[in-house]
Amino acid sequence: MKKSLVLGFFDGVHIAHQAVIQSALDISKNCTLITFKESPAKYFDKPYEYILSRHDSIEKIKSLGVTEIIELDFSRIANMSAEEYLEFIIQKFAPVSISTGFNHTFGRQKGGNPEFLTRNQEKYGYKYICTPEQTFEGEVVSSTAIKGHLKSGGIEKANSMLGSNFILEGEVVHGAQIGRTIGFPTANIEYPSEIIRIPYGVYKVRLGDKTGLLNWGMKPTVNNTLTPVAEVHILDFEGDLYGKNLRFEVLKHIRPEKKFSGLNELKQQINKDIEACLK
Repeated sequence: MKKSLVLGFFDGVHIAHQAVIQSALDISKNCTLITFKESPAKYFDKPYEYILSRHDSIEKIKSLGVTEIIELDFSRIANMSAEEYLEFIIQKFAPVSISTGFNHTFGRQKGGNPEFLTRNQEKYGYKYICTPEQTFEGEVVSSTAIKGHLKSGGIEKANSMLGSNFILEGEVVHGAQIGRTIGFPTANIEYPSEIIRIPYGVYKVRLGDKTGLLNWGMKPTVNNTLTPVAEVHILDFEGDLYGKNLRFEVLKHIRPEKKFSGLNELKQQINKDIEACLK
């Protein structure tokens, strides 16, 4: 069967990425996607925060119907010219088509781009499909745009651009258990180190069929440490989660972090936050 090929890193697999993948699937259901184990930025010692873990991004790609996913080690191809890299994938995969986004680049000094792939179609015998920019509410959808919304607390817009919800995940660890003393037991996790950080504050989250309240930050009312804490109060839930993996979708930013006069005022505010969650 003829093979279609997709090129890109696909952090988050947002709706523009999905359009690129669909363009390849429209040519052939025998579709291979070539990506990297880690962001190329790491090869150049640049800091990089992921929108989704690489595992979650790969699983999301699989759910779209891609037949095969190849995760390359970027260091092995970093010094290839655009021509060398194109010859490498042509020889290895013999694709009938190659799909990329409108701003995709590859090869040494980013010598490979849509113009390069268009120019070489006849030489290497493939059809090139360049997916144009996708927009949401007038804004071009990109990983950079989504990160900007997440960093500013614009969770709902980021989720719309992702075509799914932002996810946080971690092992439940022991906390100070102050929430339990005021009637709101929480499950504490360490915020994933490589995932982009949302602003400190309170968020509506979903855990399967349960609704929860995430408090992420320094807990200024009760916390005496310098380490931020992510704690989730799950509505209508009783049980021991210590040592278990907690995975939840972040749906909405409810309010910024705030210091209260004491536990009574904090308790009153948590009740208001739960009301906001249930609306």
